[in-house]
Parts: sequence; C-alpha cells; structure tokens
Amino acid sequence: MSIKTRLLLSYLAMIVVPVVLFGLTASTLATFFFGDMERGGIDRGGPPFANLFNEQSEVFAGVKFMAQHDPDRLLDPDVLKSVDGQLGPLQAAVVLVKKGAVVHASPTVSKPELEQLMTGAWDNDSRPWSWRKEKSVETLSFTYKDQSAGIAYFLTDNKPLLSLGRNFILSLVLSLLVIIVLTNGLLTYLVSRSIIKPLNALKRVAGDIKEGNLERSFRLNRKDELGEVGDAFEEMRVRLHDSIRLQLQYEEKRKELIASISHDLKTPITGIQACVQAMTDGIADSEAKREKYLKMIGIKSEQMNRLIDELFLFSRLDQGKLPFHWEEMDMAAFLKDFTEELQLDPRLEDVDVSCSLPELSPVLVMADREKLARVFMNVIDNSLKYLHQTEKRVRLTLSHDNENVMIAIEDNGSGIEPEALPYIFDRFYRADPSRNTAKGASGLGLAIVKQIIEGHGGSVTAVSQIGAGTSICMTIPRRKG
Repeated sequence: MSIKTRLLLSYLAMIVVPVVLFGLTASTLATFFFGDMERGGIDRGGPPFANLFNEQSEVFAGVKFMAQHDPDRLLDPDVLKSVDGQLGPLQAAVVLVKKGAVVHASPTVSKPELEQLMTGAWDNDSRPWSWRKEKSVETLSFTYKDQSAGIAYFLTDNKPLLSLGRNFILSLVLSLLVIIVLTNGLLTYLVSRSIIKPLNALKRVAGDIKEGNLERSFRLNRKDELGEVGDAFEEMRVRLHDSIRLQLQYEEKRKELIASISHDLKTPITGIQACVQAMTDGIADSEAKREKYLKMIGIKSEQMNRLIDELFLFSRLDQGKLPFHWEEMDMAAFLKDFTEELQLDPRLEDVDVSCSLPELSPVLVMADREKLARVFMNVIDNSLKYLHQTEKRVRLTLSHDNENVMIAIEDNGSGIEPEALPYIFDRFYRADPSRNTAKGASGLGLAIVKQIIEGHGGSVTAVSQIGAGTSICMTIPRRKG
C-alpha cells in the first residue's frame, strides 16, 4: 500500500472513527442519564431521573384516570392528601379547579404560580406541555358529575431535568474531545510511526555507508515509496561494495602487474648486461665468443621488444582503446589459409599441422582478420613451448551451430596441471612457478587471446590432460544470412 493511500485512509478514519465512537458514546450517555423514559414503570437499578419521571407519570396517570371516570373522587380530601403525599417527594404538584375556582392545590405550589394558572399565563401556549422558567405545566379539562367544568393542572419542577441536561451536554462535549484526541492521536502515531521508523532505518544505513560499513544488507520489506527508496539504498550499497571490492582487486592486480613487468624486463636486461660486461672485461677474447655474446644480446633484446609489444597491446585491449576493424569473413576459408601458412613456417617444420573444416561452407562471421590471426598465433606459440613428443601434432577444428562458430586448437604436448588450468588466461600467469623466461613466455599470450575473443563477443576455454595435450576452444557469434 502506497503512502498516499495510507494517508488518505488515515484521514478518512480520523473522520469516520470519531463519528461512530461519538454516536455510541452519546447513546450510552443518554441511557445512563435518562434511561428508557418511554418505557414507563420504575427500574430500581436505572437512572434516578428516569425513575423520578416514571413515578411522576404513574401518579399523574392515576389522577387523569379518576378525572375521566370518577371526577368527584378528586374532591375527596383523603384522596388528595394521598396524591400530594406521592407528588411531594417527586417534585411535582397538582391544582384542581371547579367552576373557575381553585378547589385544591398541592402544598408545593406557590401563590404566584396559582395566580399565573388562574390568569391564564400558562394557557397562551397551544401545546399540551408549556415551559415557564423552571416549571412545566400540563392541563387536563374534564367535567364533574354535576356537569360543572373542571380543570386539572399538573406541575413538574424542571430543575433536575435542566441540571441533568447540562451535565449530559457537558459529558457529550468532553466525550467528543476525548474521542477526537485519542483517535486522531492514535491514528497519527500509527501512521507517523510507519513512516518515521523506516526513515530512521534509512538514516542508519546512510550513516553506515558514510562510515564505509558496507557489509550489512538492508531490506525494508515494504511495497510503498519507502520500500522503493530502501531497495535503491540496498542497490547502492551493493554497488558501492562491489566497486570497492573491484577497486581493491584492481589495486592488487596493479601491484602484481608492476612486479611482473619489473621481473620480466629485468631478466633480459640482466642477460644483456652480463654479455656486455663479459665483452668489456675481455672474457670474449675470440671471434666465436664475441659472436656468441652478440647473438645472446640480440635474443634478449628481441624478448624485451616482444614483451613490450605484448604489454602495449594488452594494455590497449584492457582499456578498450584498441579499435577493431570489422569485416564479414568466411571462417572456414580463413582457417584453411592460416593452416597452409603454418605448414610453411620453419618453426613448425617438424610438427604435423592439420585442419578439419565443415562440409558446408562458407561459415560467416564479423571479425577483425588481423586480430584473429594474432589469437591463433599466440595459441600456436604457446603449444610449441610444450611439444616434447617425438611426433608433434597441432590440429585446428572448425564447427558451428545456428548461433556460434567454434574453433578448437589441439596439441599433443605435455599438458597443464589441473590446479593451474583455471588461471592460464590471467595476465602474467605461468604454470611454471619459477617464472623461467627461457622459452620466451611473457605470461600475456593467452591473456591477449581472451581479451580479443571477448572483444568479438565470444569466449575461450581450455581442456587439458597431463601427457596427452591441451585443447584451446574459442567461440564467436556466427553471422546469419
């Protein structure tokens, strides 16, 4: 549920809940203060005013009954004394008039009130119940047995009712205020808590990120805007964590790279210095020795030059600054021509070089012809260093499916140790722990192969078995159509 919807529902609840609670409270207070005044009868456990009203009604009903059915009984002093005795504690009174003269008035009726009754001050109101100040009057007309006109006035003291009404209204107002304060306060607390709590959590996460603590994951598990912010924070944390981790890895690799370059450059330089020192010191005292030392200087210089070239090439590939010159080419024809060139290479004169191509051709790819030739040559050079068998073989195989073209270069060399196999495409990695460069290995050849193949949108893997040889398998996307 979104925060907007939650706030809208809370606003509605702030209106609906107080109205409902106020209605229930008002009903309860009315029952408590007034009871069931329409029911009649006396409920000893009910509200005092309800009991007082019901008792008054019962006495008045008895008087009305006598006035309608036996009016002359109202002239009986004993009956009137009994009625006055019942009405006195009930704060009510009765006045009887016959032929315009007062024949009986309850002791609680004052002289001014009698004057108002007789002068008709209470008769101007057409309603059966008339309110004047603190007393109400109900009038009943009847006829005595001698056919004389009679009137009965029933007076009720309104002070208890007015006091009760004031208390009832005050209770309603206080109840309304309490309900509004409690419901709105509770709803505001709940809504604000549902917003402030995740905000505090986000604040803690921001503090952790500021302090560099990126290990602890963060989830709000909410489906609203704050949940989206929390997910964004978590994604930012993960990216920062990965970025720092990669930065540390790059820094470590940079240190390894500097150490490897220093080692690989120092080795041929040391050899060149040794040869020059030998010639300077007169150790090369014959033409044959001088020729030998000069030849060694040339070899070491060539190693340095090749290492620098490969470093420059790998650096540009790693930075993505080496442009690829794409062209549509037939991989089958390219491998066939490349195999024929290998068969004419003097370095492979004692190596059986063969090529296996699919029957259906051409096999079209989008590739950089020069860089693919560099890839295959690097793999061949790497194979030549470890071909020690009497019958040396290198086989190039081309296959394809609807999506990719697969090129495999297999040899029957000494193979690669299983624990070294996952790392042969890493820069400056050599399976030989001694890092001996006698074979001209820079440790960058297969790393360059991986960079160029991945630049073509492909991948490269290696399969090897000790004593049986190694197979370098390259895959690049096939061009359709």
